[in-house]
Amino acid sequence: MSESVEAPGPGHRRGVHRAWWVAAVACVAIVVAGAFSTMPGLLVGPLHDEFHWSRGSIGFASSVNMVLYGITAPFAAALMDRFGMRRVVGGALTVVAAGALLTTVMTAAWQLTLYWGLLVGLGTGSMAMAFGATVTNRWFVRRRGLVTGVLASGSVFGQMVFLPVLSWIVDHYRWRPALVTVALAACAVVPFVWFVLRDHPADVGREPYGARDFVPKPPPTRGAARRALTVLRDTARTGPFWLLAGAFAICGASTNGIMWTHFTPAAHDHGMAVTTASSLLAVIGVFNVAGTIASGWLTDRYDARRLLAGCFALRGVLLLFLPMMMTATVQPSMMLFVVLFGLLDLATVPPVLALCREFYGEDSAIVFGWTNAAHQVGAAAVAFLGGVARDAFGSYDTVWVSIGSLCGVAALMSLVIRRPTATEGERVLTEERAGAAR
Repeated sequence: MSESVEAPGPGHRRGVHRAWWVAAVACVAIVVAGAFSTMPGLLVGPLHDEFHWSRGSIGFASSVNMVLYGITAPFAAALMDRFGMRRVVGGALTVVAAGALLTTVMTAAWQLTLYWGLLVGLGTGSMAMAFGATVTNRWFVRRRGLVTGVLASGSVFGQMVFLPVLSWIVDHYRWRPALVTVALAACAVVPFVWFVLRDHPADVGREPYGARDFVPKPPPTRGAARRALTVLRDTARTGPFWLLAGAFAICGASTNGIMWTHFTPAAHDHGMAVTTASSLLAVIGVFNVAGTIASGWLTDRYDARRLLAGCFALRGVLLLFLPMMMTATVQPSMMLFVVLFGLLDLATVPPVLALCREFYGEDSAIVFGWTNAAHQVGAAAVAFLGGVARDAFGSYDTVWVSIGSLCGVAALMSLVIRRPTATEGERVLTEERAGAAR
């Protein structure tokens, strides 16, 4: 059944623009999805102690989750063009809740891969930043960078809000009640998604925020999977895509892959309490919100390539020095790391999305979904290899130094992305539209 459409009229132009309500609900959904990304770091120790599974096997389930999180994003963006955002996001929240609840009754490592890796990975991937890109592309003409920064920070804000609570629950009531908590949070958001989120401004008779004219809603795009693959085929023929995807893979390795999966157990190896280490990650989340919003504001005003390169270079330096800051107690050097890393953690998202929009136009949400897939492949590789390295060497030091060096490579990749000329940009966009029509 298609969504009802209200005719445009003067009454619809009073009060807060509906775009901001849509962005708010989208942000809440992304916040809850972010809560699920906090769990792997809290589960490694308890699952190892209760089931005697290796850290490598637990990390493998996290890797599957991260890969599916990335691969799902471009297909989810295409499905939103076909079925609408609220149906896709509402279904995704239901799937992640089911995956979390099933994880509480697992008895074997393969079930962790199935429930957490597959179900939660698919669900959270449908609420990745490709979803945020779809919201900003459809509902906003002005403030796109700022809104992108806010939505990108939502995931880490979810980590910030939920991580201390979940770590306290794990410490006092073990890990199963923590999973039930995030499942209930996902279920609580579904009604807001269904009643507030709308697919396009035309559904409520409004123009996009900042637009002068009413924009008719385009017809549903059939063949979502085919379209996502067609966009990948066409953009894979362009150099900027590979540079963005490669840099974003390193971004994933240096954030989700190592920090959000292995920082807590790494700090615990140095004698730090799990709750303290988790609280440090929460503080990273606090500054992440500020850093990502600031990055979105800067992306509206400055060269996205240089902003991206600067973020990677500074992040690499911080990771190179992190092994020397690990102690049993929180020292000033560790707090400095937490603040600076928080400012840089997701600050890469707005410039990458802006570059996708600059090069690939109307298909930018799907293209960003594919670059996000590369982000998650990088994250998955390090989530798995980081656990293997810890089992093999008894320390994470080699991993920190290796990933810090890779961030330097990502900075160079960002700088060599060539800005398209007007003629080239039109040619790339024409080729994409022709590919989508086929």
